[in-house]
Amino acid sequence: MASNWATFGWPAVSLQGGEIDLLFLGLLATSALATALLAFLLISFAVRYRAGNDVDRGHRITKSWHWEVGWTTATLVAFLVLFAWGAALYLRLYDVSGAGLAIHVVAKQWMWKVQHPGGQAEINELHMPVHRPIMLVMASQDVIHSFFIPALRVKRDVVPGRYQRLRIEAEKPGVYHLFCAEFCGTDHSGMTGRIVVLNDRDFATWLARQGAGDSLAHEGAALFRQLGCSGCHAAASRVRAPLLDGLYGGPVPLADGTVTVADERYVRDSILQPNREVVAGYKPVMPSFAGKVSEEDLIRLIAYIKSLAQPDTPEGAAR
Repeated sequence: MASNWATFGWPAVSLQGGEIDLLFLGLLATSALATALLAFLLISFAVRYRAGNDVDRGHRITKSWHWEVGWTTATLVAFLVLFAWGAALYLRLYDVSGAGLAIHVVAKQWMWKVQHPGGQAEINELHMPVHRPIMLVMASQDVIHSFFIPALRVKRDVVPGRYQRLRIEAEKPGVYHLFCAEFCGTDHSGMTGRIVVLNDRDFATWLARQGAGDSLAHEGAALFRQLGCSGCHAAASRVRAPLLDGLYGGPVPLADGTVTVADERYVRDSILQPNREVVAGYKPVMPSFAGKVSEEDLIRLIAYIKSLAQPDTPEGAAR
């Protein structure tokens, strides 16, 4: 459950927020105790054996390892426990399984652009329902950014050329801060936003007020035809190219004898670097679309190709 108290003024409203705060305070307390003990011993011996102090320095005792071994073992065990606790929490925090609603986020200097599956778009804001796990699929159009929501106790670097996934879930409606936690240019400090958490009814109302636009997959289908991709990858095409029906999520044998999975990374690289992973049985004749399509366009194209693996969707049924 989310904690009812705040660390340094930031309330924790995520499922793991209380445990993250407790781990942080445990690490802080352990480090403070170790530092205080070392400082006490250092000052005590410095005062006791300072120059001019009348103490016996001639009768040296035999060195004992009991204190050294005991002190080292105690601190090692304490920090190993904190490490194991933190590692287990990290794995749970960045586990994206169980997140139903996928929302795409594109970072660019100096804004966050959010795209919902239904086509709704936001800039520097993210509306999401309460008590529902959301998976953010994030990409950067220029430099490294970092998606940081202090109230949810989550931070994820967004790296150019890669898709990063982050599972978030808020336990309390409200408006929370969004920051970029990685220096990304002169206006880095202005790359802020808001996370607006609504109950299910208010979230549905907000979606309806944005207007019924085309879905990402529908927009991707139009872009697919506009770029001429259907001239090669359609079933009736005279150009021999891999068919995309049912491609996403399945294995893809490559010309070098290896097998990869057709995930978002593979589809993105195939559009921008088509000669990097050539499908077995095909020639590397596809042109690169690097510099011709933006990150938003890539998200639309990937959404369309995803839909081709789902015959129940309008885009999949129309292929």
